[in-house]
Amino acid sequence: MTQQTEETYSVVVNDEEQYSVWPARRPLPAGWTAVPLDGGGSGTKERCLEHIERVWRDTRPRGLREIAENGR
Repeated sequence: MTQQTEETYSVVVNDEEQYSVWPARRPLPAGWTAVPLDGGGSGTKERCLEHIERVWRDTRPRGLREIAENGR
């Protein structure tokens, strides 16, 4: 009988400040950086999604937010 283990994930963010969940065992894709979670660097998918929900309040890409803020 094999024991199933739950996969560990990381929260990642790109230059446009868009967030995603990424399997911790895989290398990060180009242009993305791992974000430390509260109390640790990675966790369950649910924990990562909860973190993203707390910190990603405005889901527009950074460039679009900057245009809107500058009135262009």
